[in-house]
Amino acid sequence: MLWRVRTRLVDRPGSLAHLARGCGDAGVNILGLQIFPGVDAVTDELVISTPDGWTETEVETLVAGSGGRSTAVRPCTETALADQATRYVQAARTILTDPAAFPSVAARLFDAEPVVGATTAGDVMDMSLGDVTVQVGRAAPFTATEHARGAALAALVGDVLERQHAAAAAATGGSPGAGPVPATGRRVGGGVTPAYVVDGDVVRAEVDGAVVGVAQLRPAAGDPTVRGVTLRVEAGWQRRGIGTRLLVAVARVAAGSGAAEVVLSTRADNRAVLPLVLGAGLRGRIRMASDTLTVRVPVRDLAPLRG
Repeated sequence: MLWRVRTRLVDRPGSLAHLARGCGDAGVNILGLQIFPGVDAVTDELVISTPDGWTETEVETLVAGSGGRSTAVRPCTETALADQATRYVQAARTILTDPAAFPSVAARLFDAEPVVGATTAGDVMDMSLGDVTVQVGRAAPFTATEHARGAALAALVGDVLERQHAAAAAATGGSPGAGPVPATGRRVGGGVTPAYVVDGDVVRAEVDGAVVGVAQLRPAAGDPTVRGVTLRVEAGWQRRGIGTRLLVAVARVAAGSGAAEVVLSTRADNRAVLPLVLGAGLRGRIRMASDTLTVRVPVRDLAPLRG
């Protein structure tokens, strides 16, 4: 059976050899190794093959007996043996082609694990894109090296988006530094101007009386200051900025009702989310958790909007 093991070893000569000897004596084969330097200790990530029947507890006991501390163990597959430099190059290529895929790419790259609720018992890494923070979490602590890699990838996304924005502004004669258009009166394809109608906790985007998008507030379990958001734009009207304006409008409605934060959840592979939040000009936090992507936006400082 294959396991991915992260452990901290005292930074002194022979500590890794002691661990390797312990694995060899137990009939455990080390198939892969990454080393993340630290000040007082070194984090080692190993992919190991154990005899049939071994459990996570037995692996932890073996590593602890060989000097490992703060050990995280989980089963893995042969994909864990992929060359790490190649993985990062492939991630960069994906980001260059499709920067909106950054949250899901980062989650896979850093082996993100399910995160429950707003906090996690493990570790969370923040990667900033302007006012938007993309977060990935896992049980094993992130190393300083991984934080640096995450920041570099986020900077790459920012560069790509800035170039795309500048190219689009040049093509339309606009200013690259222009902020988002207010939630009413933006012309979309064919010269149509959607009307944004507020009705209680619902904001509708309407074109000639037909509803082409809806954002609705709903209660969030356990916290009266948090409101959930359900947002939908009809397929034929997507990628025209309607979702962004619905998000801004419904966030302002939530602010008017006394909410402190709105939360939107969707599939982890939904690539419309990053442009949606960035385009809204709101401070947001995008968190990957297993197959779910969650967006949290503080609304206390927004101007209230009421129907």
